[in-house]
Amino acid sequence: MELFFLLILVVLMAGALGSGFPVAFALPGAAILTILLAAGSGYLFAGNPDAFFAEGGPTNWLSAGVTNLRGIYWEVERDTLIAIPLFVFMGIMLQRSKIAEDLLISMAQLFGPVRGGLGISVIFVGALLAATTGIVGATVVAMGLISLPAMMRNNYANWLSTGTIAASGTLGQIIPPSIVLIILADQLSSAVDQAGAIRTQMYKDLTGNFSMPSEFGVISTSAGDMFMGAMIPGLVLVGVYMLFMLSAAFLKRSIAPPVPYDGGFDSLFFTRVAISLVPPLTLIFIVLGSIITGIATVNQAGAIGAIGATVMAGYRLYEGRKGAFTPGVIALLSVVVILMITNMHPVNVRAVQTQADVIALTLAVIAVLVFLVAVGWSFWRTLNVENTLVGVLIETAKTTSLVFIILLGAAMLTSAFRAFGGEHIVRDFLQGLPGGFWTQFIIVMIVIFVLGFFLDFIEIAVVVVPIVAPILLSDPQANVTAVWLGVMIGLNIQTSFLTPPFGFALFYLRGVASKAVKTLEMYKGVIPFIALQLIALVIVGYNPSFVNYLPTRMSLTSETAPPPSNPRLQGCIEDFIALEFEQNGETIRGAIARAGQWDLTVLPEDIANDVERAVGQAGEAFALFDEARETSRTIEAALVDYQPLRDQVRRLEARMSRDVDLIDEVETQIGRTQRFDPENTERIADLETELVRLQDEIDELTSQIPAEWQSAYADMKKLLAQENRAYLTYRRTVDQAYEPIVELMRAMEDADALAGLQEAAEAVADPVRAGDYAAAEEAIGDLLSRIRELTATSDLANPFSDMRRAIRTTGSSEPNPEEALEHHQTGMTLLAREIAWRTDAQRTLLPQVTAYEETINRTIGLRQQDRLPRDVALFVASCRADHQDVSVYF
Repeated sequence: MELFFLLILVVLMAGALGSGFPVAFALPGAAILTILLAAGSGYLFAGNPDAFFAEGGPTNWLSAGVTNLRGIYWEVERDTLIAIPLFVFMGIMLQRSKIAEDLLISMAQLFGPVRGGLGISVIFVGALLAATTGIVGATVVAMGLISLPAMMRNNYANWLSTGTIAASGTLGQIIPPSIVLIILADQLSSAVDQAGAIRTQMYKDLTGNFSMPSEFGVISTSAGDMFMGAMIPGLVLVGVYMLFMLSAAFLKRSIAPPVPYDGGFDSLFFTRVAISLVPPLTLIFIVLGSIITGIATVNQAGAIGAIGATVMAGYRLYEGRKGAFTPGVIALLSVVVILMITNMHPVNVRAVQTQADVIALTLAVIAVLVFLVAVGWSFWRTLNVENTLVGVLIETAKTTSLVFIILLGAAMLTSAFRAFGGEHIVRDFLQGLPGGFWTQFIIVMIVIFVLGFFLDFIEIAVVVVPIVAPILLSDPQANVTAVWLGVMIGLNIQTSFLTPPFGFALFYLRGVASKAVKTLEMYKGVIPFIALQLIALVIVGYNPSFVNYLPTRMSLTSETAPPPSNPRLQGCIEDFIALEFEQNGETIRGAIARAGQWDLTVLPEDIANDVERAVGQAGEAFALFDEARETSRTIEAALVDYQPLRDQVRRLEARMSRDVDLIDEVETQIGRTQRFDPENTERIADLETELVRLQDEIDELTSQIPAEWQSAYADMKKLLAQENRAYLTYRRTVDQAYEPIVELMRAMEDADALAGLQEAAEAVADPVRAGDYAAAEEAIGDLLSRIRELTATSDLANPFSDMRRAIRTTGSSEPNPEEALEHHQTGMTLLAREIAWRTDAQRTLLPQVTAYEETINRTIGLRQQDRLPRDVALFVASCRADHQDVSVYF
């Protein structure tokens, strides 16, 4: 019966959407009606309202959607969706201020004389507007009103004109900042959690280990990652569009003839082009650049974009009037002054100590106040000219409310879908397909593409993604990143604006197009662009590095980059080390050999022993590394035969696992029937027959497992354990080979600082002799703090700690100044000894040790660095941009 009510849910939703019922009410309405119908049927026919639910009851599922939405979006950490109203405000403000019109006119005049140039200008402006507004309707309408008449006047084919405008207008869905990408990032963050739980359980079931290594976990995403990931695919799509336009124009001149510009290409013309082009480009650079560089989060970047759009609108709406650019110039200059001040001197209200700090803070405050005046002036202008600000705020509120009410409705619909076992059905169907992940992925892409003919992007994003994403992300063989899956879905969803009969871009364009343009011509025009979008989808799918590289690079080069010892990075770091050993191995070996000849007699015995041992372990690193790599090559060779066998067995085990789940469900139904309808012996008999069939199927599947599987699995498990031990031994060895060298360098470099403590150390005895124990304790505490800031000073700190303890009054004990002075004498002797050996070592050993450290810090010492060197980070980013199969460990 669960399947029956699941079908009712889908039919109700499809019927409501197809009839034009508002999406915001169609989704929750279908969920509520189906749940109530199932509860009523269960009460009438089985005596239990819970009877026809896969699990739980109507009360649980009616409240689940709202509970889930509140639990997710009321968390302080989940602030992703705050960016939506900010970017919507930015886009509508730019559209209402007619900056889009200026761009279209200027670019058309600039590119028009080239064959197909007018079409190129539409695509170019579409890309720019996508990166500034991201509002499809506004972009299509603006370009339809301005460009379509010009293209028709200049004999462009109607199908090509309308197709170009509609397709270019949809670029805002994939080129950041994009509302689609923000929603997908939000949905995928929840999907990653579910996928991680599924993969962890899979690892536990298949290996018997309770904890899964973090490097096998599902890689999450954020709105910033989605923006970076979509950057290159968006540009690829723009390039494909432009290539098609040029090819079409050169193959058939009549459909896209050149458009001569009547004016001259003089300085006035290029000034006008610059005025219309530079501000949007600057806004794009600031918004996306602040995210890329880590200066701002996505939400902060959205606020920057909203303010920037308002400043631009402030001068555009006053165009032709005196002082039109004044607030914009003031805002720009104040930002420049703020940047100069903060670069020249740190500005921190809590750390004002010197006169210079006061001056820098005062100037920064003045510059901020001037900036706020300029922004307020711009807002006042947008309010006074045609009430633009009010209109923008109303449209922003409408669009934002629409998104959030759909999210609430989708949460309720998804809960209802799960209430009737829909999630299990989808998972069982996808996992039962031959071909593994890629078959599942292609099927999901086809479903999303077909849904795009009937549904808007938001419905697809919030209904389909939560259901299929956890299944796709949990697959360890493909091991795709969430950002790649999100961008692929985003590219696919983009076609929903163009596909008849409900392509919204077609509706927008139909509303402003001349009656001379037939609707069939519009449908014909979008077909090649739909094909181009699918081609771009294939290109990006085949090259995951197009998506993954920028987010990974941004992560590894940011201020908060993970340390080189991060487990996820080890595979790629060791690939880099293999190249370094191959290219510079002799140089490194030579440095190790010279280090073995150092005269360490100047060092204390324990430090000398540590350094000698470290140099010896550095010499062992090459053999250990080769052994670990050889183990990896052995595994790669074994995988040729093992992987197909593993895939076959895992598919059989997946089917058996589904049958086990079905057995649990059948047993539950038998229990319910025996409890609420015990006289229905026919149904009980049918269920028991089904139970026997499922058990027989499990036995049959078990018999299909190849006889050699157990031995092959045991051999591979042994190889993997050997590989793990080899790499752990290598990593432990290189860590131990590097740490004492760094400690020695720091100790020698601290010689002068330690010598500078002699006077203070001598002086702490004076208050003890004078009987002022409170002052003595304070002075000793300060001295200990300074000592402990230096390297290898724990032994030196001990006598001074004992000295402080000797003068403390604790319980019945009284201060003992004689003992304190003895400890002080011991400390001074140790201090003199430390200064002596560090000074001698600094003179004789430091240059050699420094040269040695510089030779090994990119290989043997790489894991111990605070962060990856830039060139290594770029190598690792390129390495990790491709998906890595980890299924052999499952």
